[in-house]
Order: sequence, then structure tokens, then C-alpha cells
Amino acid sequence: MALLNAIRDRFSVRTYRDCPVEPAKLDAVLEAARLAPSARNVQEWRFVVAQDAAVRRALAAAASNQAFVGTAPVVIAAGSVLTDYVMRGGQLAYPIDLAIALEHMALQAVEEGLGTCWIGSFQEGSVRQILGIPAAVRIVGLMTLGYPGEPPRDKNRLPLDRIACRERWAF
Repeated sequence: MALLNAIRDRFSVRTYRDCPVEPAKLDAVLEAARLAPSARNVQEWRFVVAQDAAVRRALAAAASNQAFVGTAPVVIAAGSVLTDYVMRGGQLAYPIDLAIALEHMALQAVEEGLGTCWIGSFQEGSVRQILGIPAAVRIVGLMTLGYPGEPPRDKNRLPLDRIACRERWAF
């Protein structure tokens, strides 16, 4: 599959089929995250993979009671063990590095015939407690993973000339 096709095919899945994700496919998704770039090559990301039904239901409650989170066969918590590095441009590195790794996972999932949904609405303390994540680790996001139980939706995106200009700001 061409990368741009995977990008076009990716959508936020909120209904999953009731079937497990094969270990080789899950490993491929995690490998995509492992290969992601990070500032100074720190590789501060850590991922907790939840497949137990009771744990996934608890994560759904911690994710603002979004029930679909608990129906995904896999929920991945993405955290950072280093949270104080500020890049020269003034931005904290860890949220950016984790976002890159999570998007690598989302695109590899499409390649594997799977779907994902980024979950940004969650209570960090609750997720930390459910998964036994130490207090020093910041949880940046959750990602559901599984076989989509719904067809892709059309994307409502601005045209290119509304988001990109050349050489100088022209908006």
C-alpha cells in the first residue's frame, strides 16, 4: 500500500469487530512506534498494551466514559519517561515525540488492515493507577486498536491552499 493511501484510509474508528488482533500484527504496530524519530534520539516513549477485557473497560471509564474504548480488543497507553527536555525552538520534546510514534502506529495499523482512534480525553491519574504506571511517567495519550466494525468516513479537510503557502506567510 502506498503511504499516501494509508494516510487517506486512516480514520478514527469508534466501532470495532469482536475479534482479537493477531500477535504479529500487534508487534508490527509496536515496531512502527519503535522506529519513529525522537528529539536527540532519546526514545522516551513507553507503551502499555492492554488486552484484558476488564482492564479495557476500566480504561474506558477513565477515558471520560467513552464506552467504545472498552470494546476495542487492544488499548495502548503511551507515556514518556523523560518530560523536561525543551527543544531549541522552545517546545517540550516528549508530547511531539509521542505524537510521532502514535501516528506511526496508526499508519502501520492501516497497513495491517486494522483501525485506531487517538484518545486524548482521559484522567491521567486513573489510567496510571489502572495500568500501574509510575507517577514520574506522563501519559500523553491512549490509542484503541482493532478491526474496524464500521466503514471509513469521508474526511472534511481544508483545501491545500488554505493551509500551506510558499516562502512567506500569506493567509
